[in-house]
Amino acid sequence: MEIGQKITQKSNSINELASHKLSIQLSLNGLSFCALNHITKTFEYYKTITFEKKLTPAEVLKEIVFIFNSEVFLKQPFESITVIHENELSTLVPKPLFDENYIADYLKFNSKILKTDYIAYDNLFVNDSVNVYVPYVNINNYFYDLFGAFEFKHVSSIVVETILSLEKHATTKKVYLNVFKTHFQIIALDKNELLLYNAFEYNTEEDFIYYLLFTLEQLTLNPEQIKVVLMGDISETDKIYDVTYTYIKELSIFQQQHKFKLNDTIAPSIFNNIALTNSF
Repeated sequence: MEIGQKITQKSNSINELASHKLSIQLSLNGLSFCALNHITKTFEYYKTITFEKKLTPAEVLKEIVFIFNSEVFLKQPFESITVIHENELSTLVPKPLFDENYIADYLKFNSKILKTDYIAYDNLFVNDSVNVYVPYVNINNYFYDLFGAFEFKHVSSIVVETILSLEKHATTKKVYLNVFKTHFQIIALDKNELLLYNAFEYNTEEDFIYYLLFTLEQLTLNPEQIKVVLMGDISETDKIYDVTYTYIKELSIFQQQHKFKLNDTIAPSIFNNIALTNSF
């Protein structure tokens, strides 16, 4: 898996002899931090914060600055830094159709972007595509000043690459839903090929099931037959699960098998975040 872009012109506190790699997932709804001891292959730090309301990029940066000034663990040198941008400003383009000279045009059809927006892209080699997106530049600049070299990528790049890798030998159609409290990502597959990736914000269970059923209808997938896998911040006791099961009978919850261990301070719920834990 080789996705994302690297900023390497400067060298500050990243240390090749350090034992930890750090990944930071950021959105306007919250933040997550995860550190892997790459020597012992153990997750040793995990912190997640959910904002009470959706913030602006400037407000998110203030939260990040506060955390890095107050968390002792984050003051150590890291072997590498990965920043994961999570927003709706992304679109997947088949590699043969991609032309960097027209990069903004790919986003214009399904996202509201400004002429001043910086647009980046990740290469997804698993299905020969390019993920075009708008990162939070003010936050990238902060990490550049703090760490120097680091890598950044879009959350959907990791999610899509991870699921396609899991389903590389699949023989049936399947839909994955990566669920959070305020939004969810939908990844539809036809065997081992990607049919669709999209993300929706929702306020109620009715919103959630509307977006799901509408998407299935557009893809001509029968709700009574298609296998749907729930992942993320979801369990069988949640209302989202109940309302989904009302319409989807082939419903299951994803159980991630991971190559990394956990230390005693980290709950297994860390594996609910498929993007963060698969970013190393």
